[in-house]
Formats: sequence, C-alpha cells, structure tokens
Amino acid sequence: MKTGHSSRFGRSLIGAVLLFLGGCAVQPPAPPAPAAAACPVCPVIEVPKPPAKPLAKSAWEALPGWGEDDYAPAFSAFLGSCNALQKRPMWRETCSAARSLESPDNAALRAWFEAQLQPWQLINPDGGSEGLVTGYYEPILKGSREHKSPYLHPVSGLPGDLIDVELGDLYPELKSMRLRGRIEGRKLVPYYSRAEWDKQEEKRSDETLLWVDDAIDLFFMQIQGSGQIQFDDGNRVRVSYADQNGHPYRSIGRWLIDKGELKADQASMQGIKAWAKAHPSRLQEMLNQNPSVVFFRELPLTQEGPPGALGVPLTAERSIAIDARFTSLGAPVWLSTSYPNSERILTRLMVAQDTGGAIRGPVRADFFWGSGFAAGSQAGKMRQKGRMWVLMPKDFVPK
Repeated sequence: MKTGHSSRFGRSLIGAVLLFLGGCAVQPPAPPAPAAAACPVCPVIEVPKPPAKPLAKSAWEALPGWGEDDYAPAFSAFLGSCNALQKRPMWRETCSAARSLESPDNAALRAWFEAQLQPWQLINPDGGSEGLVTGYYEPILKGSREHKSPYLHPVSGLPGDLIDVELGDLYPELKSMRLRGRIEGRKLVPYYSRAEWDKQEEKRSDETLLWVDDAIDLFFMQIQGSGQIQFDDGNRVRVSYADQNGHPYRSIGRWLIDKGELKADQASMQGIKAWAKAHPSRLQEMLNQNPSVVFFRELPLTQEGPPGALGVPLTAERSIAIDARFTSLGAPVWLSTSYPNSERILTRLMVAQDTGGAIRGPVRADFFWGSGFAAGSQAGKMRQKGRMWVLMPKDFVPK
C-alpha cells in the first residue's frame, strides 16, 4: 500500500491527541444575522455553507464511458476483494452472487454490475466532483542479505519498541484512529522521525531485513508501500508494509518546489531522482523533509501482486488506493481520468483495495500500475484530474 498506501499511514501521536481534544471542545452557537429592517446599514453576514455530502446518488448513464470497458479484469479483482468483504453483512449477498456466475461474457458482467450495484458519485466538501489521481507501483531494487558494498542502506523490519494504540478501543468516537509511539520512562511519546531514525539504524542491525544499494530508491519504496528485492544470483523476495512510525507524510516534491529547486512540472519521481543525483550532499536533507518512515515484512514472491490494505493482492491497472473514510474499501469504483502527462481519456472499472497516507479526501485516488520499471515510469508521471463513482449494493444507505 502506498503512503501515499497501506499504502498506508496513521496520524502522529500529537496530532491525534489534539484532534481528540478539539473534538471535545464546546463551540458557542453562531450569532444570528441582524435583520435588514432593523439595521439597514449593517454589513451582510454570510453564513458559510455546510460541506457537501461526499456521496451523491447517480445513474449508470452518467458514468463516462460506461459500457465500453472490459469488465473481466475488474470482476476478477472484485472476487479477490470478496475474500475480505464476505465477512461484512452488506456485501455478503453480492459476493455470493458474484461467485455463482459461471464463465460470464462481457455483456453478462455489465448486466451483473448494473443489477447488483448502485453508482454513487464522490463529491468534495466544496461541492466539486473533480479531484486528483496519482499513480503508484511496486519497485524492484537490487539488494543483499549481507551489509556489504554497494548494499549499504537498510530495509528496516518492525522495531521492537514501536507501540501501536487503537484509539477506538478506548474512545468509540475515535474509531479508525491510532497512535504510534514508544515508551520513555512512564510516558508514551512520539516515535522517532525520519531524521531521528537515521541515527538509530546502526544499532538496530538485528531488525534489518535486507540491504539495498540506493537510498532514494529505498525512500520511494517506502512511499509505494511494497517492493521486490533482487539478489545478485537473480532470485527475488517481496517486502510489504508492516507499519509506520506515526509521523505524517510530507511531500519532498513540494519541498523542492517551495525551495525553488524544481518547477511544478519537474517534481515527478523521475525529476526528484535526477535532482538527488545532482545534489548528493543534500540527499539526506531532502529525505528528512518527510518525517514518515515505513517498516517492512518479508514475503515470498508469488505471481500475484503485492497485498494492499484490504489484505488481498493488488491487480495491475485495476486496483486503486482511496481514502477509506469516504470510499468503502473493497468496493468497485468507476474512474474517469486521463493517462499520465496526457489528455487521452482513461475510463475504467477499478477496485478500491488499498489506502495511503497521502490519499486524503473523497475524490482522490492512487492508480496501481503494477511492478517494475515500465509501471514506475507511468506511476511517476501521473498527476491527473479525475472523477469517481463508487458502486455499492442496492440496499446501501449513506450515513
């Protein structure tokens, strides 16, 4: 999953506590606007509009390009989602119906989706229906199990002193929020930031899974949330998201733009890597701008994609990462966007199978392109506008 996933990240300890405290504060009622007749020269007080509801009931004919897709890859990915969704009462009948289909053709699949599900358009708080669609992928890095040149950069496993607290277990109103920290004396304090963790790595070699040859590639693997490590003998293993240090994701691309080091259209993954190569003495300074650190677990390499936040393998060009506060994790999603650095239309049935620390808001998606260099080339360039419709069971009622 990306930090943009799984993948992919919790709020900081301090931020979560402040949010909780803020939520408990009693807000005084807004003063009424003065009556025009009583005060003809008073300024007009504009009452702000409440934020738009994130879901608006839609119709199939409103989905751009619906009826022109090949539904089989998304249907197969949805069947994978059902391994997790079948435990939820709302999806049980839909998943059962999906499994009962026998060798359906494309027309039958389209008819099945239309009979079983209802499209809901995702809407931003300001009422707009357009949002940001980025891309991610599973990188392949060169590495070793031994700490030797050129494999000098550690792929860190889950630290033994990282404490994970599910706030919903204590406060139901904070469901889906968690704290990550460490014990210092008798206090739970924020876990090490990236800059602090860099000083910890030497004494934590027993928690290191593998070693790789490139620090910036390792950084981007953390952003993606998973990757493959190829050894000198050609064998590979997969590493997947295990946890995160609790600090918020910060974009190093935005930092480079704000510093005047790159223009906005240069701040792609490729542009950032080029800048890092040209400024090796400032590499750690740049990386430390993102305090978030991802820790990995090692998995055997299979023919399937890496696991996402739903716990099922991702499908190249059919899985997306979403903000699970607004889009039901595991649900099919109709995506209307364009190809990277292009105006060529990309409309496709996707499945919401991942999350990410940088994926925030109703109309926001991260498009999984697959594994390897070609997928990375597409993912690194993708920053497109898009619209989204989540497909939910017929009896779904938004809260």
